[in-house]
Amino acid sequence: MARLAQTAGLTDVQQEILSTVRDFVDKEIIPVATELEHRDEYPQAIVDGLKELGLFGLMIPEEYGGLGESLLTYALCVEEIARGWMSVSGIINTHFIVAYMLKQHGTQEQKDHFLPRMAAGDIRGAFSMSEPGLGSDVSAITSKAVKDGDEYVLNGQKMWLTNGGTSSLVAVLVRSDEGHPEGTAPHKSMTTFLVEKEPGFGEVRPGLTIPGKIDKMGYKGVDTTELIMDGLRVSADRVLGGVTGRGFYQMMDGVEVGRVNVAARGCGVAQRAFELGVQYAQQRHTFGKPIAQHQAIQFKLAEMATKVEAAHAMMVNAARKKDSGERNDLEAGMAKYLASEYCKEVVEDAFRIHGGYGFSKEYEIERLYREAPMLLIGEGTAEIQKMIIGRRLLEEYRFQG
Repeated sequence: MARLAQTAGLTDVQQEILSTVRDFVDKEIIPVATELEHRDEYPQAIVDGLKELGLFGLMIPEEYGGLGESLLTYALCVEEIARGWMSVSGIINTHFIVAYMLKQHGTQEQKDHFLPRMAAGDIRGAFSMSEPGLGSDVSAITSKAVKDGDEYVLNGQKMWLTNGGTSSLVAVLVRSDEGHPEGTAPHKSMTTFLVEKEPGFGEVRPGLTIPGKIDKMGYKGVDTTELIMDGLRVSADRVLGGVTGRGFYQMMDGVEVGRVNVAARGCGVAQRAFELGVQYAQQRHTFGKPIAQHQAIQFKLAEMATKVEAAHAMMVNAARKKDSGERNDLEAGMAKYLASEYCKEVVEDAFRIHGGYGFSKEYEIERLYREAPMLLIGEGTAEIQKMIIGRRLLEEYRFQG
């Protein structure tokens, strides 16, 4: 086992789960990832393997057929999977955000109905906040739900759904003014709806269309889509938690889990970039010796390894804080910000170590170079993280004048 990014204090069960996932990544993901990524092909065999391992139920309580593991265990598994291919970690991340939101905020009927099938991987989740015109400004959501008897009618367009096509359950955040007087703060008039659908593209249920995959620079294989609601009817018992107006808080709770996940992805991609860089530096010779013996390259390796180690430590701290039941938005924001920035820098240094070969599609580093930028914007941009961190610091260190 490599020395970097080790985690102290893990139980035997956690170590066994991680060892199993690492073995799966080395044998089933790394050998095929680049080829699948270049074809933008959904990794069905890999997803089936994760389903067999029980990973779709990793954080779902045992009473619903899951493994009941902690956010830390999940984050460490994500780190391993992203080390193999970041897109695969995206497939399970959105699933777990929805499962976590159901576990924390769902009615008993909603938990009983969805969680056992989510644990088995038979229902796969996606969640939807963003819209074409708003990006990180969630309070500007324009999609709307209007009550009509025992149902709600949803209209609007959503953007950037990971697993939009392959999922069968989407948690959708929309504005619902019912019961909220004019002038109510925007975040207090939002509701999360649990929308079931058929996997696929086109009209996947009456009033709901998934137009097709968005063609992306990187983060391929996993489908990223729009979602269009035009008279979509959803029964009132599919309001998450059974009460309108709580959607913003429910989504933000889920996004804290998502930010730890993105930090873990950054750690995994950075680890893989370091591995590729340190291996290549010992194989490539210039001026009569391996380039690893040139001080310029050793300095790069030293900086890369330090960043891998620091990002991992912050990610673990953020996960443990959430597991302890404490508020972790400051730690999750810091971990996500640092891990994504360091990931970009470590990948770029590994790319530079490869020289001209880093530009060739034959070398794995080319794929990582296109994947790393997604982490700078996913689950809130670096700038949004810094806003969150700054505000929380001012709360914690309020000047008592």
